[in-house]
Amino acid sequence: MATKHPKFALLSIALATASVHHAFAAPSVYPTGVTRYDPAKAYNSYVLFSGGDRKTHLIDLNGNEVHQWPHTGFPPLFIDPQWAGGKQGHVLLQLSGATGGGGNSKEAQSLGEVDWDGKVVWQWGGAKSQDAYGAAGNSNDASGYGTAIKQHHDWHRLPNGNTVILINNEKPVKGFKADKLLDDGIYEIDPNGEVVWKWQAYDHLNEFGFSKASLKLLRQTLGRFTDKSKPFDYLHLNNLSVVGPNKWFDAGDPRFDPDNVLIDSREANFTAIIEKKTGKVVWRIGPDYQPITAANKLPRPVDQISGQHDAHIIPKGLPGEGNLLVFDNQGEAGYPAVRLGVGGQLGSRVLEIDPVKKAIVWHYTGANSGRPNYTFYSSYISSARRLPNGNTLVDEGMNGRFFQVTAKGEIVWEYISPYFSQPRADDPLQVSSNTVYRAQPVPYGWAPAGTPHSEKPVNAQNTAPLRVSANP
Repeated sequence: MATKHPKFALLSIALATASVHHAFAAPSVYPTGVTRYDPAKAYNSYVLFSGGDRKTHLIDLNGNEVHQWPHTGFPPLFIDPQWAGGKQGHVLLQLSGATGGGGNSKEAQSLGEVDWDGKVVWQWGGAKSQDAYGAAGNSNDASGYGTAIKQHHDWHRLPNGNTVILINNEKPVKGFKADKLLDDGIYEIDPNGEVVWKWQAYDHLNEFGFSKASLKLLRQTLGRFTDKSKPFDYLHLNNLSVVGPNKWFDAGDPRFDPDNVLIDSREANFTAIIEKKTGKVVWRIGPDYQPITAANKLPRPVDQISGQHDAHIIPKGLPGEGNLLVFDNQGEAGYPAVRLGVGGQLGSRVLEIDPVKKAIVWHYTGANSGRPNYTFYSSYISSARRLPNGNTLVDEGMNGRFFQVTAKGEIVWEYISPYFSQPRADDPLQVSSNTVYRAQPVPYGWAPAGTPHSEKPVNAQNTAPLRVSANP
C-alpha cells in the first residue's frame, strides 16, 4: 500500500489467527501497514503499541516506525513529561528477557520506566526483587494474601510520582470448590519502590453486585477456559485507570473523586470505581445487564456488556469528557456465561456511557461503517481512546488492526500490524499472530524535538480486482 516504508507496501502471508474462545479462519493473504488515511479528517499523531515481536513501537499515521524499544509493553504507556521531570519520550512498560511477560504470566514480571534512548531509569518487581517486594504480602499472611505477588496487565504513573499497578497472587479461600483463587489487587508504589497503598479484590467480593445465584455458581466453578489444576482466575481484572479530574466531581459527586481508581473484570462483566480513601466500591455497572434489544437507539440504558477491556473516564478537554469509554468485546464471560450478540450477530462494540445516568450516549459497531456487525470483532484484548477532534482510536486487538473512526462511523485511518509473533517451542499449535493488547495515541510534542512524522494521504483500495498470481 502507499506508505513511506516499503515493508508496509507488501502483502503478508500469515497463519490464520485464532481467538481464545472462538476460532475464525482469517484470510491467508492480506495487507499490513496503512490501508487508508485522510489527514484532513484524522487526528494526526503518533501511535504507541507493542507488537507480536515483543517490541514496543512508535509509528506515525503513515505507518513509519519513528522509534522502537526492545521491550514488551503489555501495554506500553507514555509518561507525561511533567510527571517525568520534564523529560520527553519516557515510557512505562514491562521489561523483556527473563523478567518480561504479559498478562497473567508465570514469570515474575518487571515493570520499568525507560527513557527515549532505552535506559531503564526506574524499575519495580521481577525475579530479583520478588523476595523484597513479596514482603508486602508477608505482612498480610493472616488475611491469606500470600507472597507470590505478580504485576499484570496495567499500570499508571500518578502526578505525585508514584505508580499504581495491577497485581495478582494465589490464595486458598474457604467455600470455593477451587483449591486456590488467583486474586487481583492494586499496589501504589513510590519512587523508592515502597508499597504505600494496597487493595485486594476478594475483600470486596460482596460489593461487586453478584446475585446469590451468581455467587453460588462462582464458588462452584473450578475455572474457565484454563487448566482446572491452576488457581481459579475468577475475576481477571484486565484494566486499571485513574478517574482523573472530571465534571461530576466538580459538581459535587464524591464517587468521581479524581484520585479514585477504576477497574474492570473481564470474567465477571463488571466495571467499578474504588474509593481511594476507604477501598470501597462506590460506583459500578454490571455484572448483570438487560439484553441488547435496541442496538441503534441512543441514548439507552446500558445493555449487555461482556468480556470488556480498557474502561476509563474520558479526560477533561476531550469531546465526551467525564463519560466512560469502554471496548465491549462481546467475548464469552459471566456467571453464568451470558448470551452474546449485537443486532443478532456476533460482533464487538465501543461504548460511551454517561456514568451518572448509566446510559449509552454513543456507540460504534461494524454496522456504523456500513458493514455487518461481525466484521468488527475481537473477543479479547483491545482498546478505544477518544481523540481531541472527536474521533476515536480503536484497537481491534485480536486482529492487530487499529483505526480512527469519526462520531458518524467513517473510518479515516486504518492500520494492520505487520509485527507477528514467532511460534514458541512449547506451543503444540505453533501459532503466529499479530495481536495487539492496546494502542495509545501520542501527541507529536511528547517525543524529543526532531522526531519525524509524515501525513501523506492513503486512498482506500478497491480490493475486488486484486488477485494473487500463481508462480510461473
